[in-house]
Amino acid sequence: MGRREKMLLEMKEITKQFPGVLALDNVDFNLNEQEVHILVGENGAGKSTLVKILAGVYEKYDGRIYIDGKEVTIKSPKNAQALGISIIYQEFNLIPHLTVAENIFLGREKVDSFGHISWKEMFKAARKNLKDLQVDISENALVKDLGVAQMQMVEVAKALSCNSRIIIMDEPTAALSAKEISNLFRIIKKLKKEGISIIYISHRLEEYEEIGDCATVMRDGKYIKTLDIKDSSREEMIRLMVGRELSNIYPKVEVGLGEEILRVENFNRGNVLTDISFNLRKGEVLGIAGLMGAGRTELARAIFGLDKIDSGKLYLSGREIKIKKPKDAIKEGIGFITEDRKNEGLILPLGVGTNITISSIREFTRGFHLDLGKEKKEIIKYIEKLVIKTPGIDQIVNNLSGGNQQKVVIAKWLMTNSKIFIFDEPTRGIDVGAKYEVYKLIGNLIKNGAAVILISSELPEVMGMSDRIITLYRGKLTSEFGRNEFTQESILNCATGGKKDG
Repeated sequence: MGRREKMLLEMKEITKQFPGVLALDNVDFNLNEQEVHILVGENGAGKSTLVKILAGVYEKYDGRIYIDGKEVTIKSPKNAQALGISIIYQEFNLIPHLTVAENIFLGREKVDSFGHISWKEMFKAARKNLKDLQVDISENALVKDLGVAQMQMVEVAKALSCNSRIIIMDEPTAALSAKEISNLFRIIKKLKKEGISIIYISHRLEEYEEIGDCATVMRDGKYIKTLDIKDSSREEMIRLMVGRELSNIYPKVEVGLGEEILRVENFNRGNVLTDISFNLRKGEVLGIAGLMGAGRTELARAIFGLDKIDSGKLYLSGREIKIKKPKDAIKEGIGFITEDRKNEGLILPLGVGTNITISSIREFTRGFHLDLGKEKKEIIKYIEKLVIKTPGIDQIVNNLSGGNQQKVVIAKWLMTNSKIFIFDEPTRGIDVGAKYEVYKLIGNLIKNGAAVILISSELPEVMGMSDRIITLYRGKLTSEFGRNEFTQESILNCATGGKKDG
C-alpha cells in the first residue's frame, strides 16, 4: 500500500459493550509515524468509541494496545496524555472565562521551586506554542472572546504543550469556514512534518484526499478495510461505509409545484435581517445559501418565532399570520429542524420516545390522562419509518449517534403533521448513509404536498436537493436562482456580495 513502515500504534481485537449495544466487535487499528489516518464510517460505526478508548475516556474494554511495540494500559485521560495521546473533541474542552494560556496549561500549570504558579513562564510557553503554529492569537485573550476556529487552535496548542505524538481530531471542520478549514489543513500538514501522527474523523469525504494518507473503514462496530487514499475512489469508500451502492448521492424528487404556501414580506431585524422577501410553494424545496453570518439561521428563527422581528409580514396560504413564539408556528404547521440539535432540538437526558412526542403530546391526551398505548404505537411507527437505531423507546437520546439524534428531531416534527419544514444544516455531523436517508425523507415530504426550506453550508447539497435557491449576504437577499440556473460559481458569487449574471 505504500504506507510508512514505522508503526507507532497498534490496537488489537478491541471490543466494547454498553448495555444492549455491542459498540466495538474485535476491531484492529494501526497508526504509523508521521501519518494522517482517517477513521471512516457511518454514525454508530464505532469510530468515537474507538478513539475514546485510546484517549482513556472508557477504561473497561477487551483487547490490547501497543505503542512502539510495547503493550500499554490506558485507564484515564491523564494516563493517555502521559503516553503522548491527545484528543480534540467537536465540543471543545475549554474554560471560557480563563485566558488562552491558562487553558493550554490547565491542570499542568508551570510552577517555580517553591511550588507557586509561574505565570510568566506559563504565558511565555503558551506564546511560543501559538507562534509555532503560526496563528494570530494572544495568550492573554479570554477564550470566551475567541471564534470557533481560534478555539480549535488553542486545543491544538494544548495538545502540543503535552508533547503529544498522537493527536485525535473528531469532526474538526464541522463549524469552520472554507478559509478556516484551509488554515487547519496547513496546521495538520505542519504537525505531520514535525513527526506527529493524526487520527482524523470527518464525514466530509472531500477532505480525505486533501490531508489523508490512508483510511480505515468501520461499519456496525466492526473493522472493514484499510485503504490507501491515493489508490481509492470516493465511491469505493461510500460502498464500504454503508455496505451497499448509493446510486445517487442527492436523490432529488421532482414533483409538480403547487400553490404558494408561505410568503415572507419585508422582514427586518436590527442589522441582522434587512428587507427580506420571498415565497415558498407546496412540493418545493427552497435552498438558502450564504456564508456563516449571512443571516440564514436568523431568518429561520424569525419565521419560527424564536427571534422577534422589527417589521415585516408573514402569510400562510394567502392568510396573514402572526407568529410571536414557536408555539404559534407549531400551531400553524411549521416545523424547525434546528442546526443546534443538542441544545435546541432535543432534551438529551430524556428517552427517544419522549423526545419524539414532546411537541405533539396533546394528540395523546384524553382529559387529564395520557393514552400511553397510542403514544407508544406512534413512537414505534416513526422509529421504524426513519430507521432510528436504538435499543428501545426509553433509550436516553444522548446515547445515540449524531445521525440517529437527527432522525429523532425529524420524527418529532413529522408527528406534528407540519406542512412546512425548515431544515437548518440537517446533515451537519452525520455520515453519508444518514445524509442519504435525510434526503430521501425530504423527497417523501414534498411528494406528500409539504414544502421545505433547506439551509446548508454545503453548496453541492443545496444545489442537489433544491428546486430554487436564494442567496443571503450580510442579512440581505442578493439573488434567486431557478434549478436550470444553478452553477457553483454564480451562487458563490452572489453569496459573497456579487451580482447575478444576466
